[in-house]
Order: sequence, then structure tokens, then C-alpha cells
Amino acid sequence: MDSIHIILYFISSILFILGIKMLSSPLIARRGNIISFLGMIIAIITTLSYVEYEISSIIYIFSGITTGGILGLIFAKKVQMTSMPQMVAIFNGLGGLASSLIAFSEIIKVNNTISFNLISVSILMSILIGSVTFSGSITGFLKLQSLITGKPILIPLRNYFNLLILLSAIGLMIVSVLYSGNTLIFYTLLGVCLLLGILIVLPIGGADMPVVIALLNSYSGIVAAFTGFIFSNVALIISGSLIGASGLILTRIMTKAMNRSLVNVVLGGFGATATNIDSEASDKNYKSGSSDDIASLLEYSENIIIIPGYGLAVAQAQHSLKELLDVLENQQKNVLFAIHPVAGRMPGHMNVLLAEANIDYELLLDLDQVNEKFSQTDVSIVIGANDVVNPAAKLDKNSPIYGMPILEIEKSKSIVVLKRSMNPGFAGLDNNIFYNEKTLMLFGDAKDSIDSLNKSFKELN
Repeated sequence: MDSIHIILYFISSILFILGIKMLSSPLIARRGNIISFLGMIIAIITTLSYVEYEISSIIYIFSGITTGGILGLIFAKKVQMTSMPQMVAIFNGLGGLASSLIAFSEIIKVNNTISFNLISVSILMSILIGSVTFSGSITGFLKLQSLITGKPILIPLRNYFNLLILLSAIGLMIVSVLYSGNTLIFYTLLGVCLLLGILIVLPIGGADMPVVIALLNSYSGIVAAFTGFIFSNVALIISGSLIGASGLILTRIMTKAMNRSLVNVVLGGFGATATNIDSEASDKNYKSGSSDDIASLLEYSENIIIIPGYGLAVAQAQHSLKELLDVLENQQKNVLFAIHPVAGRMPGHMNVLLAEANIDYELLLDLDQVNEKFSQTDVSIVIGANDVVNPAAKLDKNSPIYGMPILEIEKSKSIVVLKRSMNPGFAGLDNNIFYNEKTLMLFGDAKDSIDSLNKSFKELN
């Protein structure tokens, strides 16, 4: 590789970094996407320009680029924002699969003969991490898509079993170097790694999926960096390292927001046990109302905070919520949105959902920003959220969510909760906020409830 190609790779890497930096602001995020896209185009052209290909190879390469481009356009047009967690899981998985296939192609090229050097280590790590990322991501997709249960699937002694499988994979990697040339070793390694990815994700419940997706995203970046070492590709090493580092940072942020360690999340089982509701829960009193009651409450309120949760995504009620926002703002109401870091099923799930409905990003406040505002809030409206507003996280030391930072809606003058029923959230915990004397419950599908509320509020005005 000559100096021109190295310079072009560094230019593409700089564009990747600038693009990621711009994604931190919604005002220039679109520009950041375009800059990152240009960086990728430069990297692809540079790669294609310094290697001499046979005509058959060129046909394969451009067939792959064309097919991938068409599929990407179809996904961009067809996939709803509510399905973004599934889409991200698939992308992570495909990244891992691509790296594993590249590693296998290199093994085939050298007739299954490898030695202990940087290239060989990169090949073996690409198989290990790439396979785990692929099978883990596909398992996560199946959970998110409800093709298998979203609840934790617990296997007896699973942690010891997973450790045994990991040690077996490491052992096979060592054996593949010591007894180089045996094809069966590599296929066995692949199978063991695929099994490990499945078993790691199976015991993880739906509410922990944001952390898992962030972690798998990090894995896909790390494996891309290892693939870069195989080909001495500077752009791939840098871009993979960026994804790996950002994924790990995001994972850390998410686990901190849940007051849980990454080990605790990966070990899984959270929410798998029987619901932890007090025996007196069924005897507790709560107030339920109609959309007319809530519309009247909003009519005499000035400061309103809306707390969206996974129930909003399930009901695909974001556009109805945007209509409610417009109606309230037309009446000169001050409306904000409180976003908990782990609300939904992927990092930034609520942000993406509200962005699709063209809700102004400036109205979205994170946990630290919004908690200080609840004491001046007339009404807090909870839509499809549960555990992120549960006071047990602060008050009950025996609660599994104790210590998790929550949205302190109990400080509001009034609380409205839109919920399907009195069933508990993912953690299986009763929520005393539902029985608060300031709380009014509105039962039903979130979209239907918001549509009804819009109608009632318009009739008042």
C-alpha cells in the first residue's frame, strides 16, 4: 500500500470521527450522517483501487455492493421507527457475520494453516467475537420481534456452562495453532462460538435489551478492528475502534442508569421470577378516570411533562402524541418530555420514536435535567412507562431496582398514567405511584387513549 492510499484512509477516518461528533447534536446530525457516508465512499474506492482483481472478482464485488445498497434502501423505506431496535440488532449481527466469513476465507487461503502471529490472532478473534455477535444479535432480534419469548430463558447452571463453553473456545483457538491444518478444529470453534452467543442472550429479558444492543454494537466494532489488522487496513482499524469504544461507553452509561453492573446484566434473569407484588396490592385503592376527566385537568394546567415508555412504542402512538403536543401548545401550555436512559428496547429508543413524529428535540430532557422541574409541574403524564417511575427504586432496599435513578414524578402536583391494566412492568414489581392520591389512571391502548384525550381536549376548546 503506497502513501496515497494511506492518506486517503486517514481522510476517511477523519470524516468518520467528524460524522460521529456531529451526531451529538440533532441540529447537525443529518450533516454528520452525510459526512460519515462520504468517508465510507472514500474508504471503499481506496480499497478497490490498490488491489488488482480478476474480472470475476470484480463482478462478485459489485454484485455485493449493489445487492447491499438495494436492501439498505428497502429497509430505510419500509422499516418503521418502532422496529429500529430489531433493525439495529440485525445490523450488529451482519457485521459480526461478515467479519467471521472474512476470517474463514483467510483460513481457506492458507490451507487451514496458521501460526502464532498478529494476523493469526486477529483471524481467531474475528471468528470468536464475530460469531458471538452474530448469534447473540439474531437471538436478540427474535426476542424483540416476539418470535421467541422476551422474558429471560434460564438454563440451570447457565453461568458455569457459559464459562465452560468460553474456555472451550479459547482452548480450540490454541489447538488450532498447535495442530495447524485441521479443518474440523475451525468448524468446531465456529459452532462453539455461535452457541455461546445464543446462550449469553437467552437469559436476558426485554427491558435489558438496550444494554445488550449497545454491548453487541461494541462487539461488532471490535471485530471490525481485528478484521482491519488481517488486511492492514487503517480505515477499518480506526472505524472499528471508534464503534467499539463508543459502544462500550454507551453500555457503561446504560448500566449506570440502571444502577446495575454489566456482569449483572449479562448474567441475566432479571424479571424472570414470579411477580414480586405485595399480597395486599389487589386491595389497594387507585383512581381511574376518563379522557374527559384528564382533558379538564390539562385545561387548568400550565406546566406539563410527558414521560414516554415502551408502551408508547408498542402502540405506535407517537403521531397521536405529537397531535396532543400541538393541541396543548396551541393553548399556550408549556410541555416537556422526560427521557429515561433505559426507556424502551434500545439506546435512544424514545428519542428516535419522538423524532419520527417531528417532536422538537429541544423539548426532550434527560434524567438530570428534568428531575429538578417536577416540583414546578402541574401534571406529569406517564405513557406506557412503569419501572422508570417506580419510587421503590429509592425507598425499598429489598427491591431489585433499588438504587436505579428514576424520574421523580411524585413531586408533580398531579399525575396521569396511561396504561393497559394494573399488571406490573417488566421487573414484576407493583408501583406505589399508581395508588398515590395525586394519580389518575386511564386504562387502554396508548394510541386509543391519546386519540380519545385529543378529542376531549378539543371539545373543551
